[in-house]
Amino acid sequence: MKSKILWLALALMTTQTWAMNKTGRMGVGLTNQLVNDIPALSMKIQQNRYFAMGGILGFRSNEDTTTYGAGLKVYRVIFEEELLNFFMAGTLASLSYEDEGKSRSGYQFDGTLGTEFHLERIESIGFSFEFGVSYNKGPNGRSFETLGNNFLKAAVHFYL
Repeated sequence: MKSKILWLALALMTTQTWAMNKTGRMGVGLTNQLVNDIPALSMKIQQNRYFAMGGILGFRSNEDTTTYGAGLKVYRVIFEEELLNFFMAGTLASLSYEDEGKSRSGYQFDGTLGTEFHLERIESIGFSFEFGVSYNKGPNGRSFETLGNNFLKAAVHFYL
């Protein structure tokens, strides 16, 4: 009887912390993932425990040209740990860039694996890093390339 009470007490006292459940929460922040090197605003909404949708929007305008990048991103959580989510993501973006003083249009398709982590006691801020492949048409023409984005380039989100 004493052992059952001890096990019950341990079970009630132990709080196991798993990856943050951000279902229904929106993250707003920044990203530098666009191949035309325009810093962009980033938004991410966690649809359920495993899927999230995101948007990217950035632009630069001067007297002569306007360059932009706008896209959608889909996330799928594949593994969870404490304060950490491992995910795969797909990005589709339309963008423009300057070429010899003229504005040209392009595109970007990314397939990545990555993680978003949170610091203990600061769970409202998520830092991401990603790696994968990109097929794009940008300032360097059409290219198929590998990519690796640290958390300063991939994304930092503040969750409301």
